[in-house]
Amino acid sequence: MENELRVLTYNVHSCVGTDRRLDLSRIAEVIANTGAHIVALQELDVGRLRTGGVDQARQIASELRMDAHFHPALTVAEERYGDAILSALPMRLLKAGPLPSAGETRGALLAEIEVSGKKTIVLNTHLGLRAGERIAQVATLLGEDWLGNADLAASPIIVCGDFNAVPSSTAYKMLARRFTDARSVLGKRQRATYPSRMPFLRIDHVFVSEGIKVRAVEVANGANERRASDHLPLLVTLDAIG
Repeated sequence: MENELRVLTYNVHSCVGTDRRLDLSRIAEVIANTGAHIVALQELDVGRLRTGGVDQARQIASELRMDAHFHPALTVAEERYGDAILSALPMRLLKAGPLPSAGETRGALLAEIEVSGKKTIVLNTHLGLRAGERIAQVATLLGEDWLGNADLAASPIIVCGDFNAVPSSTAYKMLARRFTDARSVLGKRQRATYPSRMPFLRIDHVFVSEGIKVRAVEVANGANERRASDHLPLLVTLDAIG
């Protein structure tokens, strides 16, 4: 990692693949094969009966020898469902909480990760299915309680997630006015991430703040990736921050 930083965003569909098989180790293998240093995961189950009561965030992090911060967007009794940021780099959670939601409750988490001695801010989220809901959620994330906080202004910022928003949408454009879509930098054909078997929608994104240089972008789409989840993982390689 001396001269590059690899960031992955991946909706893991509760670790249930397109073959309907629950397999956390398969998800961990897909992630490990990317060589990612920072991993943003969406749709994780923690203590849910439907997936065997396992803490998926903790187990995947353990297999990858990483730490994890998990935020439950949805909690029912002892069952939780939400998003996580994983990394082996020094990391501390700054904020986690809900977003304004009209349908299924959505949330986000914000972490500070030390990259080559530089404090880097990473946000992970999973936005709603309705256009108006996504607009309200992005407005909240860009506000002073989240990414618009003055304390973060001097730090590099990386924004990851399943935004359920294609590039022509208002929610996407709101984010793109404040940050740079990593995939727009290189001027290459931009591959879709959903659905994994025959992807045609580009709804998983990584945005970066000014000054962060994008080196490469890849959508991993081998046979294992097409089976492991209903989304394909999006890997962004950045020049080292520091």
